[in-house]
Amino acid sequence: MIRLLVFLTVLLATPALAELKLYPAIDGSGEARKVTVYSSLDEPLARPMIAAFQAANPDIAVAYEDLQTVDIFDRVVAETDAGGVTADFAFSSSMDLQVKLANDGYAQESDVPLAESWPRWANWRNTAYALTYEPAVFIYHKPSFAGTKPPSTRAELIQYLKTNADAIHGRIGTYDIERSGVGFMFFSRDQEQYSDLWTLVSAMGAAGVKLYSTTSAIVDRVADGRFVFGYNILGSYAAEAAARNPDLGIVLPADYTIVTSRIGLVPKAAANPELGRRYLEFFMSAEGQTIMAQQLQIAALNPDVTGDNTANAMQQALGNQLRPVPVSPGLMVYLDQVKRARLIRRWNDALSIQ
Repeated sequence: MIRLLVFLTVLLATPALAELKLYPAIDGSGEARKVTVYSSLDEPLARPMIAAFQAANPDIAVAYEDLQTVDIFDRVVAETDAGGVTADFAFSSSMDLQVKLANDGYAQESDVPLAESWPRWANWRNTAYALTYEPAVFIYHKPSFAGTKPPSTRAELIQYLKTNADAIHGRIGTYDIERSGVGFMFFSRDQEQYSDLWTLVSAMGAAGVKLYSTTSAIVDRVADGRFVFGYNILGSYAAEAAARNPDLGIVLPADYTIVTSRIGLVPKAAANPELGRRYLEFFMSAEGQTIMAQQLQIAALNPDVTGDNTANAMQQALGNQLRPVPVSPGLMVYLDQVKRARLIRRWNDALSIQ
């Protein structure tokens, strides 16, 4: 499971062990050049992208290291500071840590051809590129809402929780913002968008909300009926699960829908920066983005990609309801330890967690 971690106190003294998978060049060359990728996208999910990249680049081997987001940050910083080389391409769902790498000089400018047509909010100085478009959604157990409409706004959710607190007690799930980076980011954005947020948190507490650090833990429980509702759930995982389970319903909140992205960059100390840029270009290409949308169920950002699972389609359908998180140094506010501790303390108080 892919996780975001927005709180970093110290760098790890020793880099974590990675799950390394080597994909030899498909032309059979024993002297093939190799692109090294550090990624928080689980390696089995990455296989279609790697296969397509190698089909277009048969003379290139791919060394794919499946890492947690904080470990990607730590590896790039530690290897660069040691004067060595690091990955050629870093792809992470931790928007704040990726932007910190770029802002602190650990990434290099990549003037790829598609940079000019990329959404402005999704490109920071041609150095850090948002490559996906992933909304935070409500999920619900369809049989539990038979004959009634599930909440589609936060105000409706507050009313639902207050009205049904006893009947649904312990059957609501959301992220534990103290342990989940994506949950913390979504909740931080909620603070900026929704004035009655703390009433919602108190209502979830009264309904016995259960907290989890991973998306799958919540999605699985809603899909099988143990839970009736999940709040602020990463939409790409929900969509993949809903395709397998007809009892899982998805709502894009009608008051506003936060959209997060996974960011790709070429590290400053890349061993083969030209190959890193080639990998980035493929991720941004219509072919790469189509694979992501159709096979990985992660919405594409490339404006030339068509279909329902694209940023263009969602923006045309929902307009200003969508609130994408810009790729900018403003993301680093989520790394501020004092602000984070203050928010978590208030969160725990509102949930009546001792």
